Amino acid sequence: MPTNAPEAEPKFTLDAPPDAARVAAGLRTPTPTRSGRPLIAALVVLALVAAAVAFYYLWRRGSPPAPPAAPAPAAVTTAPPAPPQPAILNPIEKIPVVPPDPGAALASLPALDGSDTLARDAISTTVNGDDLVQLLAPGSLIRHIVATVDNLPRKTIATRIRPVKPVPGAFATADVAGKMAIADRNALRYAAYVSAADAIDAKRLVGFYVRLDPLFQQAYVELGYPNGYFNDRLIVVIDHLLAAPEPKPPLFLAQPKVLYEFADPDLEQLSAGQKIMVRVGLENEARLKAKLAAIRKALTAQPVKP
Repeated sequence: MPTNAPEAEPKFTLDAPPDAARVAAGLRTPTPTRSGRPLIAALVVLALVAAAVAFYYLWRRGSPPAPPAAPAPAAVTTAPPAPPQPAILNPIEKIPVVPPDPGAALASLPALDGSDTLARDAISTTVNGDDLVQLLAPGSLIRHIVATVDNLPRKTIATRIRPVKPVPGAFATADVAGKMAIADRNALRYAAYVSAADAIDAKRLVGFYVRLDPLFQQAYVELGYPNGYFNDRLIVVIDHLLAAPEPKPPLFLAQPKVLYEFADPDLEQLSAGQKIMVRVGLENEARLKAKLAAIRKALTAQPVKP
């Protein structure tokens, strides 16, 4: 088994609600672009006030106003401007979703610590059953999803943060021309996960994602990204998974110690997320990519670029 290829399903789309919910959750409301005009206006106002004070002081002394020989000492104590926040590339507000029934009242979102029941219900609804729910790990579901999404493009994913239970059964290998390779039957271990992914209604899932966005955004901020925007990170990760290679079998392995590694160094250097895509087998990888592409299109209203 590759050293750092956990078996979490990459179908991690989540939530995003209206502006009012973001404000209530204490999160900043995203805008597609950021302007420097407020800062410029503030500097202009400060300059005018400073000039007016200087003119008044000099006039009261009977001295003609003259330009100062040096910058005012107060300027030394002026705090440096805050660094600009990163631009938001994919604002939640632009995701096309079916508006809720005007006669239906939307319940307020729970606190992040009490959101497991809501998250499980939302996932169960998107797959029209309990198949995927049975695979979910208990507790802190949204936090685990956010942490896993963030770590998929990295080299490893800690087992404790995975939002799904481990894949059952032993990793299957086979002897191919005297070399160890991933057995064809190993793809069967992922059948339940891939079938659950196939059952996801992409548009419905994205609708829940928009509704629950403040919880996912809060979890992302808590992860250590105070100026981060989870929806942008999510789309980056989906694109990363879609770019996973599709090597034809056999995929040869090495076992320098206890754990398996890909014998091909190009495969072994892949991220944890792309290793998952490769390990599930060509057919499963194609099915997962098709669903990821549908989810990305629903998130952005744009098809995946070839």
